[in-house]
Amino acid sequence: MMNHKMNMETIPNEIDGAKVYYYLKIEKNHRPTGNTKQIVNGELMRPAYGLAICKYDNQIGYYLFGCDENWQSITDTYHNSVEDAMKQGEFEYEGTKNGRASKV
Repeated sequence: MMNHKMNMETIPNEIDGAKVYYYLKIEKNHRPTGNTKQIVNGELMRPAYGLAICKYDNQIGYYLFGCDENWQSITDTYHNSVEDAMKQGEFEYEGTKNGRASKV
């Protein structure tokens, strides 16, 4: 975990030790679909500030991280491909399919 604060404008190269491949800042046109509930340690998480598709060097698949305002991972889901991770993002947040997902 990083000790210093970032912001949504500063996109890290890594999140939780995983390389960032794609990211999307959640904006007004991206709304939670209600299709999923992210629960961490028994607590329902608030909507993410950003989504990032990342990969650990020692793993085959990719993670979709739901991040806070400092690009710290709050939630994650594992996927076999980037495309599957993107589909999960669309399943969780309306408007991400046509959003401005940027490649790092």
